[in-house]
Amino acid sequence: MIGKAKGKYIRHSPRKVRRVAELIKGKGVEEALNILHFCPKAASRELENVLRSAISNLLNQEGSKKVKVEDFIVSKLEVNQGPTLKRFRPRAMGRATRIRKRSSHINIEVSNEV
Repeated sequence: MIGKAKGKYIRHSPRKVRRVAELIKGKGVEEALNILHFCPKAASRELENVLRSAISNLLNQEGSKKVKVEDFIVSKLEVNQGPTLKRFRPRAMGRATRIRKRSSHINIEVSNEV
């Protein structure tokens, strides 16, 4: 059985989210939730929400009444770049610099297969 969830337009840069995502890739669901809950990075909250959504989607499928959540692992986890908001900041001598506010798309799959 497979449970999937997507988190879109998350206002963290993909590079920073990937650093946290590498900590839980291939781990058991319970262990991954513990890692994310106690991780000091800001992106861990967003990843935890998407992971909980994937677990919930798995449990709401037909025929999942006899399934134990402890048996599942984070089988697939990818962080892609979302749209970038472009802003400008004033600088010296009448110039301006571009500020790029990046966003991420997170895809998580939870399954009982390796």
